[in-house]
Amino acid sequence: MIEFKNVSKVYPNGTYGLKDVNVRIDDGEFVFVLGASGAGKSTFLKLIMHEEKVTSGELVVNGFSLAGLKQREVPKLRRSMGIVFQDFRLIPSMNVYDNVAFALRVTDTPYREIRKRVPFVLDLVGLIHKAKNMPNELSGGEQQRVALARALVNKPALIIADEPTGNIDPEMSMEIVDMLDSINKVGTTILMVTHEHELIRRYDHRVITIEGGSILSDRPDWRDAR
Repeated sequence: MIEFKNVSKVYPNGTYGLKDVNVRIDDGEFVFVLGASGAGKSTFLKLIMHEEKVTSGELVVNGFSLAGLKQREVPKLRRSMGIVFQDFRLIPSMNVYDNVAFALRVTDTPYREIRKRVPFVLDLVGLIHKAKNMPNELSGGEQQRVALARALVNKPALIIADEPTGNIDPEMSMEIVDMLDSINKVGTTILMVTHEHELIRRYDHRVITIEGGSILSDRPDWRDAR
C-alpha cells in the first residue's frame, strides 16, 4: 500500500516538486501515473523509492513510514519493490543471466535459490533462450524485458515502471504492458509512469494525472480520465 497524506516536496531552490498531494494506492492495484514532462511524475516516484525526502506531510510505502525512515531500513524498503527504468540500466559487461542474478546476489540470496529463480523469471519474460547473450546483442524490447525480469526476481510486492516504453517501438510497448498486466493479475501492485495517452487506452486501469506538482485527476480508468 502507498499512501500520500498532504505530501509536499520543495527543492533547495524553492521549486515545488509536489504540492499537498493526497493519494492512496492499495495492494494489488494497477495504476498509471500520467503527466507531461516536468509535471511532478519523477518527484512522485523518487519519494516512493526514498531517493528524495518528503518536505512535509506523511508518506507510507509497503508498511514503511518514509518521513522518519532510518538509513538502516532503506534496503528493506527497496527490497519490497522492483524498478523498471526507461533506459534499461543493464550492466554491459554481464550477460542476461548475470544481469538478473545480480539483483539477488546483492541481497546475499543463496546460490541454489539464484539458480532456481533466475531461469524462472527469464522464462516468464520469454528470454530463457537469451540467457548467455550480452546486452548489446539484444533489441531494445529484449533489453527492457531483461530489466523487467530483474525487477521481478526478488518477488517484490510493488513494481514501479518509470516510462518503461519510452525507448522501444509501439508493438513491443504493448507487450511490456501486457506482461505488467499479467503480473498484476497474480497480486503484484503495479505503478507505471507514462505520458503516452494512446498506450493506456487499451487498459481499464486507474489513471492518476499530475500537473504542476498537484493531482489534476484520479479516475478509475482512462474512459473517465478523458
